[in-house]
Amino acid sequence: MNTRRLLVLPHLKVHNANALSSPFTIGFPAMTAWLGFVHALQRRLNAKGYPELRFTGTGVISHQCDLQTYQGPGDFVHSIIGTANPVDKDGNRSAFIEEARCHLDVSLLIEYQADEATEDAVLLPAFLDDVSQHLMRMKVAGGDLQSFKAPVLPVIEGGDEQSQTKLMRSLMPGFALIERRELMQQAMEQGSDALDAMLEYLTVHHTCTKGDDDSVSWKSQRKSDADGNKLGWIVPIATGFHGISELGEAKNQRDPETPHRFAESIVTLGEFRMAHRIKQLNEVLWHYHTDTGSNLYLCQQVQTQTTEIDNDGFH
Repeated sequence: MNTRRLLVLPHLKVHNANALSSPFTIGFPAMTAWLGFVHALQRRLNAKGYPELRFTGTGVISHQCDLQTYQGPGDFVHSIIGTANPVDKDGNRSAFIEEARCHLDVSLLIEYQADEATEDAVLLPAFLDDVSQHLMRMKVAGGDLQSFKAPVLPVIEGGDEQSQTKLMRSLMPGFALIERRELMQQAMEQGSDALDAMLEYLTVHHTCTKGDDDSVSWKSQRKSDADGNKLGWIVPIATGFHGISELGEAKNQRDPETPHRFAESIVTLGEFRMAHRIKQLNEVLWHYHTDTGSNLYLCQQVQTQTTEIDNDGFH
């Protein structure tokens, strides 16, 4: 039976994280932000004395997301709450493009692999101290990490569902972000456009019924799945990028050693599911997936990995 080794970062409290997750959506940060943060942490630890440490999967558990928007009395739409930027030399507000922000309380489950020597070093108390020291100097999804609880290293025996359930229950109350691109696949197989397929599952339909006594009752409902079952908390999520230009060089690119290309976001459907309903870690762990033939750079879960972008997202 394989042993699954995890690093848990509990209750990362992030201030002013980037809530503009794609050109189409605002809300919880994109999956690329979370996996990018975990990859940055791995690189710091590799340089710190853990050269063979590899973070192979990341689970995201949201405890709180406070989107910085405001809806005034009688307003139909929400407005972004702006920041107090410094005035210019004339005492006027400088021109700027305000970005959507959110305050978060999130826990991360990180599955890792290491060789024998690095594994022995990881199990020493100094490793968790090194992790904490790096966290204090890092950005998370573009926001400032204000506080966090002590990292822990639970060990899960491969198929031990009881241990996995116990771990997830320890993160309650919280919602795990799950990929639900199969909902878009089903809708598109029935002839829907990608954007229409997404909106079908996000739109709330309101209907009213007038009674015999002239009373009016309202009912709200959302689209069910293919079997007619009610769906959970379905949201749009940004899960990667689609290259729209050839690999090459660009003027003033950040890394002159890495080929450059223009790309656009890929958006699909996800679900926030209560942590106590998670039975297997594979339900929540996200991984990098690259398909150079189709110019795709994705964050995916094991059960949904596919290279058929035309059937599971839009960009």
